Amino acid sequence: MLSNLFKSSPVIYIMGLLIFSVCSFMPKTDNVGPIKILIVGGGSSHDFEKWYKEADKNTLSKDGLADVIYTENVDSISYYLRDRDVLYLTNNQPIDDDRTRRDIMAFANKGKGLILGHAALWYNWKDWPEYNQILVSGGSRGHDRYGEFKVEVVNEKHPVTRGVPKNFSLKDELYYFNVDPIGPGIEVLAAASSESSGTFPSVFIVKHASSRIVGIALGHDEASHELEAYQTILTNAFMWAAKREMP
Repeated sequence: MLSNLFKSSPVIYIMGLLIFSVCSFMPKTDNVGPIKILIVGGGSSHDFEKWYKEADKNTLSKDGLADVIYTENVDSISYYLRDRDVLYLTNNQPIDDDRTRRDIMAFANKGKGLILGHAALWYNWKDWPEYNQILVSGGSRGHDRYGEFKVEVVNEKHPVTRGVPKNFSLKDELYYFNVDPIGPGIEVLAAASSESSGTFPSVFIVKHASSRIVGIALGHDEASHELEAYQTILTNAFMWAAKREMP
């Protein structure tokens, strides 16, 4: 029926071809629906449930930005990853299962996003060196005693730091993050410094071949999670990692 209509009306036929051509060559966008996020918490020395399951989940869920699942059951990671856009690792509890480790690596290799928060930037797992080498491109083995320090945004043009004050201070653990020379490398977006310890990466991206990975060393307690600058970094990081258009 449509073919007869096109034959009887050359104008309609030509318009149909034009519409088809435009639609075929329009760039594909992932800006559809909420970002599907999996947060993995659990371990020691931090209140994962309060600051990640509750505070960060609330920040990310505002205005329908994200659909967030939180788990401390590391055996469920592979199951949840099947339909997630971004994986948010905040845990320092072990991930022992080989399949789960492979699935995390495969998730990154597929071009999905990763956010690595605070405790997940530590050298937590001696039997899984690939995690720190490939996904973190380094790690921390120490930090200042909890207290106030300064953070300076060193790349204001990157989407992750958009709208973040150039300089701000907070109370947290200043992580001594060191870059692995055989890793993919990082680009520092914000640096933390104290007079006693010097300057270290605080917010950075990992130059992974396929995945957009953001490391956020801040996040010990409410002094970070309730800070507007932190919340802006967090929201921006997920939008960038999920390849969403930034406002």
